[in-house]
Amino acid sequence: MAKAPQDSVDRHVARWTGLLEDMDPEVEGAITRMQAITKRLKADSHASYAGTDDTIEDYHTLHALLIQPYPEQATPAQLADSCGVTRAAMTSRLDRLVQQGHVTRDIDPLDRRRILIRPTASGRALWEKGIEAGMAREQAAFSVLTAKELATLNSLLRKVVLHLEEG
Repeated sequence: MAKAPQDSVDRHVARWTGLLEDMDPEVEGAITRMQAITKRLKADSHASYAGTDDTIEDYHTLHALLIQPYPEQATPAQLADSCGVTRAAMTSRLDRLVQQGHVTRDIDPLDRRRILIRPTASGRALWEKGIEAGMAREQAAFSVLTAKELATLNSLLRKVVLHLEEG
């Protein structure tokens, strides 16, 4: 019987096996593979903006703006919280997005102390392009699996996530 091909994770696990007494090679392999997939998809996302005037941070900010629970508007503080960045970092992001014409920064007519950020048509287009490209990259990454294998993978990962969410 032919030996299955080894990936970089197999080599990683082999290096650590025997060095750490309590390490379960199957758990280490699963965790490291999930991290490798996520790292690769993130790197590809960043690379997709190379050579453009836009950045992955622009996309993340627009994503937060367009999927958050408010009707296509948010305050800078809400966006900073949603993106997990400081308010100062969000100000820099918004300055870029306003300069590029992807969002507007308006005074709230109901509370003149508040600023409201709203997407423009070009901001929505940039976000949609990012969503489509991201889905294509993700589908390409998992295209090696059959529909049944992908469903099995999802079922197993769901089981782990549910366990962690209970915890």
